[in-house]
Amino acid sequence: MLTSLYNRLMALAASPRAPFWLIIVAAAEASIFPIPVDVMLIPMLLAHREHALRLAGLCTAASVAGGIIGWGLGAFLMEHIGAPIAHFYHAESKVASLESLFQHYGVWIILAKGLTPLPYKFVTIAAGAAHFSLIPFIAASIITRGARFYLEAILLKLYGEPIRHFIEKRLTILLLAALILILGGVALITLL
Repeated sequence: MLTSLYNRLMALAASPRAPFWLIIVAAAEASIFPIPVDVMLIPMLLAHREHALRLAGLCTAASVAGGIIGWGLGAFLMEHIGAPIAHFYHAESKVASLESLFQHYGVWIILAKGLTPLPYKFVTIAAGAAHFSLIPFIAASIITRGARFYLEAILLKLYGEPIRHFIEKRLTILLLAALILILGGVALITLL
């Protein structure tokens, strides 16, 4: 099932309506969808390198909007929709663990997890379930999702196809490096 879904996303990425589908997939991935938006974004970036930053911005905005939907599912519909989504992915303990972490670490969870391969939908649903404040949630989501998508866009704009293989093999390391830079910047601002 996931292979056919992946193949369908690749076909959509090549279609003339690709930006529309990018918005839909990015929003759905942040709240309910099983496949990372990167499988659609990366081919689009490779095909339209001149529009890389615009595509990254579009993807960021749609992902944050989807994150708000996920937050709402966790905050208001956890029992009826949020929990069944977590159950569908066998991630009940992951969502519960994230919900607990929000009590102690708040925005840092969003900044850290938004860059990792952990499906963002779990972060958004858990943030809502923990009734984490929506404004800091949105701000942290913009930072972390933007860092991820703009990093991919800039690398693919500059280096094209060879970097795609590099990114696919080392995405976790690259996102961790971006996270360290973000946390270092926040720490500097806090200390100064």
